[in-house]
Amino acid sequence: MGKKKRNKAFWNNIKFKYKLTVINENTLEEVVGLHVSKLNGFSVFLSAVIIIFVVASFIIAFTPLRNYLPGYMNSEVRAQVVSNALRVDSLQQLLDKQNMYIMNIQDIFRGAVKVDTIQSIDSLTAHRSDSLMKRTKQEEEFRRRYEEKEKYNLTSINTRAEIGGMIFYRPTRGLLSGHFEPAKKHYGVEITANPDESVMAVSDGTVVVSTYTVDAGYLIEIQHNRDFISVYKHCGSLLKKQGDRVKGGDVVALVGNSGTQTTGPHLHFELWHEGIAVNPEKYIVF
Repeated sequence: MGKKKRNKAFWNNIKFKYKLTVINENTLEEVVGLHVSKLNGFSVFLSAVIIIFVVASFIIAFTPLRNYLPGYMNSEVRAQVVSNALRVDSLQQLLDKQNMYIMNIQDIFRGAVKVDTIQSIDSLTAHRSDSLMKRTKQEEEFRRRYEEKEKYNLTSINTRAEIGGMIFYRPTRGLLSGHFEPAKKHYGVEITANPDESVMAVSDGTVVVSTYTVDAGYLIEIQHNRDFISVYKHCGSLLKKQGDRVKGGDVVALVGNSGTQTTGPHLHFELWHEGIAVNPEKYIVF
């Protein structure tokens, strides 16, 4: 009985009507009279919410506003967005290439880059020299400490060969996993090694290229005596810049996995003599 009485009192409270009147102040005449209850007010509020929701749904469903909602973008708009993104990316790459082209021209005029060390200005633009990039103090300090640490590391240069009075050191410690195959346009050897393993100059010489390319990643080229050139590709980082003089066994880079044409941490090493690629295994004991 008590529960029924409480429920009845609750519904009576909701259904209880209040009279709202507007009275003329001068004549005290009732102008407007309105009978409302809590139930009526809730019903009116709920109806207003439903109407607003329905109107908003129609606006979103039948106007371009639906394209701004996740999952509502039609195929035409999606294709246009993708096309515009690709165009912006292409324009950005073209702008970066033009900026590097201008910077390279300026460096050539200043004498920072020797013209005879590159095949064309386009190749220099595509393979921006690492020596033209400003190094941070932290990078310079790391390179100085690493070179000092490896300076007296005799185990890293214990394999060498002597050809015609020239001493060739092994470029890095690792397993020979790929051989010289000029018929397949593979002009060097592959040496699988641990990441950050030391990459050493095979002989005394001068760094002529120290850069990054899309295919070969970080690479460095060293000009030696008797028209020999050694090439080191897919390095993790470079420790020498263009124009640096190096000794045989000096650490010039670290083994890495940079570039698109790579299958893991390793060093691609090439040896050129008088402009012709030669088999490094004939000159170096790996």
